[in-house]
Order: sequence, then C-alpha cells, then structure tokens
Amino acid sequence: MFKILARINKIILPSFTKQRLDVSKAKKWQMAIIGYRYYVTTRALG
Repeated sequence: MFKILARINKIILPSFTKQRLDVSKAKKWQMAIIGYRYYVTTRALG
C-alpha cells in the first residue's frame, strides 16, 4: 500500500528539493508535505 502511495506522491506532490527550498525557511504547509512524503517513503522501503 505504501509503495502505491509513494508513486502517487511522486506524481502529484511538488518536489521541494528540485525547487531548492531551504528547509529552515519552509512554511508550515511545506514542512507538512515534506514530513508526509518522508513517512510514506520510509514505510514503502521498509
């Protein structure tokens, strides 16, 4: 299930690393997306 979510996230959600976002200056909604993508990715790999 997490592998499917990870694929959907890659297509739909923005990649902040490609946009060169500084994490220390990220807004709360951006941090929420980063945290969600991290959670799903780690669960898909493990």
